[in-house]
Amino acid sequence: MKNVDVLVIGAGAAGMAAALAAAEQGAKVLLVEREDRAGGILNQCIHNGFGLHYFKRELTGPEYAEIFREKLERSGIDTCVEKFVLEVDVKKREVIVVSKKGIEKIHPKSLILATGARERPFGSLLIPGDRPSGIYTAGVVQRLINIENRLPGKRALILGSGDIGLIMARRLTLEGMEVVGVVERLPYPGGLLRNVVQCLEDFDIPLFLSSTVVEVRGKERLEEVVVASVDEKYNPIPGTERIFKVDTLVLSVGLIPQVELVSDFVEIDRSSKGFAVSNTGQTSVSWIFAAGNSTVIYDLVDYVTYEGEIAGRSAVRYIDGKDVGRARVNVEAGENIGILFPKWFDPLEDLTMYIRVRKPIEKGILIVEGVLERKIENLVPSEMIRIKIPKSRINASEKLKVFIKEE
Repeated sequence: MKNVDVLVIGAGAAGMAAALAAAEQGAKVLLVEREDRAGGILNQCIHNGFGLHYFKRELTGPEYAEIFREKLERSGIDTCVEKFVLEVDVKKREVIVVSKKGIEKIHPKSLILATGARERPFGSLLIPGDRPSGIYTAGVVQRLINIENRLPGKRALILGSGDIGLIMARRLTLEGMEVVGVVERLPYPGGLLRNVVQCLEDFDIPLFLSSTVVEVRGKERLEEVVVASVDEKYNPIPGTERIFKVDTLVLSVGLIPQVELVSDFVEIDRSSKGFAVSNTGQTSVSWIFAAGNSTVIYDLVDYVTYEGEIAGRSAVRYIDGKDVGRARVNVEAGENIGILFPKWFDPLEDLTMYIRVRKPIEKGILIVEGVLERKIENLVPSEMIRIKIPKSRINASEKLKVFIKEE
């Protein structure tokens, strides 16, 4: 049995930042990670583009993670790897952890969930056909190539134009595989524009918009993938089928926040599918905080780090008896807003909002009712808007409504 001030579950970008921020406030912190080293998904993201906001310089994923691992070592935080959280008992405030050494019970005064996200699997897509080998999620392919030094096949098609799918299209090409195209059911790319340019256009990889996979064929190994165009309701259009002869299908069809550990007693946000939290990172259970992709899917790791730090500081505030969560204001999504984070505003912290639009918008005005109006241009759902509002500017007592008025 172990007693700690703050227990952080997950040592990715959010978890490491949260642990460090809590320790800086004088708390006794335990950081638990199921993999064999801290860093999370950053360890296999060898491409650059990380750290431009947080460190003001461009880093690869492993470089970004290493900076935080070194900070953890210097801080003296108890970082435990290869430990899996089996259960959280909210009534007893008890967390049961399993490792090679056995089972431990941990009693934290405050808990921070930084459990990240998982990839949407092939089975959830309900694509008819055979069930051959050769179908992978983009994250698995990334691990095979970047960590295990193994190619998944010789000729690939990628379903979904999310950022990791775009990045893997380039990576597979550089490693000698032929990428015949990227298929996207939406009429616009799902990833950042810079990744469309750098990963597809620079390598002459076709992008098939308003299209989807309607069948996979193969005996033991994937042999063919059938792709068809879709209408406005994403229904396949008969007669538009194309056959791609490939041995590999890579899925980049979205990430799902990992909330299963405590979803029975912590409120889940309907739109993001992640933990509903305030701008302090506090969930619907007062002593439990959350940060990172377990709350909402971010497009930049820098944002994940910022929110992890806020959750770490707030968890210690809660332990110290300060009024965390006692004056919450609802933050409500209105017209043209697809994703709005956080769900509540707590006046103890400035309000940083993360917004994804519901559809592409060329010109409009972002309105936080009674607080802010800002002109916006060329917005797409794949790119996140980050708006920071000082707490002193917000006088709302019941709700803050956020919407976009198109011009």
